[in-house]
Amino acid sequence: MVEKVDTVVIGAGVVGLAAARALARAGRDVIVLEKNGAFGEETSSRNSEVIHAGLYYKRGGMRARFCHPGKLKLYEFCRAYHVKFENCQKLIVGHGDGEIAQLRAIKTLAADNGVTDLEMLSRAEAQALEPAIECAAALLSPSTGIVDSHGLMLALLGDLEDAGGALALGAPVESGRVGDGGVTLDVGGDGAMRLDASLVVNCAGLWADRVAQSIDGVPKETIPALQYGKGQYFSYTGAAPFERLVYPAPGHDSLGAHYTRDLGGQVRLGPDITYVASNTDYDVDPSRRDGFVKSVKRFWPSLDTEKLQPGYAGIRPKTAGSGEEGDFIIHGRKAHGLASYIGLYGIESPGLTSCLAIADYVVDLTA
Repeated sequence: MVEKVDTVVIGAGVVGLAAARALARAGRDVIVLEKNGAFGEETSSRNSEVIHAGLYYKRGGMRARFCHPGKLKLYEFCRAYHVKFENCQKLIVGHGDGEIAQLRAIKTLAADNGVTDLEMLSRAEAQALEPAIECAAALLSPSTGIVDSHGLMLALLGDLEDAGGALALGAPVESGRVGDGGVTLDVGGDGAMRLDASLVVNCAGLWADRVAQSIDGVPKETIPALQYGKGQYFSYTGAAPFERLVYPAPGHDSLGAHYTRDLGGQVRLGPDITYVASNTDYDVDPSRRDGFVKSVKRFWPSLDTEKLQPGYAGIRPKTAGSGEEGDFIIHGRKAHGLASYIGLYGIESPGLTSCLAIADYVVDLTA
């Protein structure tokens, strides 16, 4: 039996839930299909929970386009829906002339992307804010924060359901085909079914390219081959030494092993990055601790290494390889010629921050 539905969103991470909510509030009947037994079990729950200011992203790119307005929308949403967050600020630290020049370049790029509140600080000014910090100079980001990512997804889901949408768990998309009136999806799991959807929005994260490949009629040349960037975190059992987040000057592939904390004060360091073949390996390698210690002690020399323990790992769906700057890819009709399919690929950091802005863009693509 084939059930006809208006809109199917594949994937119940933070971006999928945000997109489904926005589509439902725009008047569409929406069902979200999630292959796992709960929402947000992958990238959305295995990250730093940082509300990014929008500092680092190339001019004209999708990440630059969505991060700054997404941040503003996210703070507003958290206040309106009583999602726990903290506008704790961030310091990006530099050591030596080369890294200080990097900080100045970040300030210029951020201003081009609409972020005009950054402030260069001397070593003394940085230490006046955070006495435990060591640096030659620092860049203060006043609009950076942290958020309860689980609480955020709960609020998005609740608003989706209030707008008439629904979430189906344990419902993996196994295959599909594009037809004249939409897309037919074969859905597995205990409640296996076939759905005829007028619109399918692929927000499957780490699996988005494979889901797209499984739908006959989505042009293969428009589907990027995702790569997997694994980031590992170490937890710190001592008291939080900084009120603000602390980041090093960014590297080629990541923002570096940085200091963050959650809303309960739990300190975590990371992530590092390793390109891996598997998108399901979340083991943390204890031997990477020495690398974390070496990196973090540059800005936190009093770090007690005995209090550093393996924490957790996350995997990012990336559209570029090591040493390359990737970006979000969001394909609507102009990209592939299909009115019934929207594909979101490579939605890594700052996807959490950008989720509401991305969701509004998805609605715009349906017009």
